[in-house]
Amino acid sequence: MKKPVDPTLKAQRAARDRLIRRERQDRARAEAAEVAAGVAETVALSRARGAAVAGPADRARAGPHRRQTGLETLAARGRITPGAMVAGVRYGDAYRRVKHEAPLPSSLAPRLGGAFAGPDPRSVMAQAERTAAARLRLAGWRETLSRHPDLVTACDLICGEEMTPREAAGADREAVRLETLVRVALDLLAAEP
Repeated sequence: MKKPVDPTLKAQRAARDRLIRRERQDRARAEAAEVAAGVAETVALSRARGAAVAGPADRARAGPHRRQTGLETLAARGRITPGAMVAGVRYGDAYRRVKHEAPLPSSLAPRLGGAFAGPDPRSVMAQAERTAAARLRLAGWRETLSRHPDLVTACDLICGEEMTPREAAGADREAVRLETLVRVALDLLAAEP
């Protein structure tokens, strides 16, 4: 037979449970406010350095922030045409492939045990061929720019390194100059068949 529960004890337990629930909610709200303040500080510092950061569409709700590339920033402001954007993306892809070229694997690489299993020659050759093709495309695009050092540097920084003009230049006046250079360079690259 069950022992009857005292109504005052039951009321005390319910009050204690409500208090615990309220404390948890208060802690969660305080933690969320701290996180939001930290995110806001990080975004503000990034923007002060010249980075373009896209926030959540609904400002009332917390959501992810995403750093925008230089090309995305210029396109969002309407400073470059869609054709120039495509040319910039292609240039950036080739630039990063050549810059981050993986070395050919070595047979002297440490292994954890067992018989040596060398790298697949077909995959190594395919990787080398893709990198060589990217190097040729990049050289051709730089020829289109007449190997002009300012135009090539602007494309390398904005398209390849994915920096905003403000990030790359550091100063507002130089950022305007760099933006103008990259717009001219991308128009030249977009006009190429």
